[in-house]
Amino acid sequence: MACGAEADMDLETLLGAGLLGLVEGLTEFIPVSSTGHLILLVDLMGFRGPPGKVFEVAIQLGAILAVCWAYRERLTGVARGLADDPGSRVFLRNILLAFLPAMILGATFYGFIKGVLFSPWVVSVTLILGGIAILVIERRVHLPRVRAIEEMSPRLAIGVGLCQAVAMIPGVSRSGATIMGALLLGVDRRTATEFSFFLAIPTMAAATVYDLFKNRDLLTLDGLGIIAVGFLTAFLAALLVVRSVIAFISRHGFVPFAWYRIALGSLMLLLLSLR
Repeated sequence: MACGAEADMDLETLLGAGLLGLVEGLTEFIPVSSTGHLILLVDLMGFRGPPGKVFEVAIQLGAILAVCWAYRERLTGVARGLADDPGSRVFLRNILLAFLPAMILGATFYGFIKGVLFSPWVVSVTLILGGIAILVIERRVHLPRVRAIEEMSPRLAIGVGLCQAVAMIPGVSRSGATIMGALLLGVDRRTATEFSFFLAIPTMAAATVYDLFKNRDLLTLDGLGIIAVGFLTAFLAALLVVRSVIAFISRHGFVPFAWYRIALGSLMLLLLSLR
């Protein structure tokens, strides 16, 4: 009986890992907050993965690699052109400048963010507020001045990076803050969305490395099956999203994401208040 119960628990844990990896991949690159979704799901499911942040790191790496794979030709072209192509150098400069605010503020406020803000209540409220912000921004008349990442000025790149830094509050959404901020600063939809994808690579990679460093004493390779399931599902789901989200946004804009955020945040507040 004990073996059977243990097998059931293992299956349940693997299914939970797959679900969390799926949610990470599906939500990381759209403006609904992947971190917020994971916090809510872990709270509802009572999921306990391997210690030392290994599981969280695995699903983040899966999502990062999905972007690298989907845009491998563009990234390879930029790398090859750094020596003699001004456009490639401007592309890299803008990504690095936009990354700086999150790097500095994230390292400064890491303890406060993880210890205080990672709460289902915070996530629920910020989901709603973020949804309202998207609706307000979408109703404004946009006259984009910038239609390529290479056209962005250093000041504009830093401005978008400051917007991304707001997403350190769980539930805000890194991609949402980046895209909405870029739209307000005069970047067209496609470029804003692609810039969010590319900016995710150094931002998520740095957050992953920093998490590992802060939890280095707890690192373990226990639960390799759980880690593998989460990584694979996150990679495949993120790859699907990255390849399709620009076409979806071109047809429908960001309003559907806004109403989804408001509905989910409201539902979670109701469930939390009934506990």
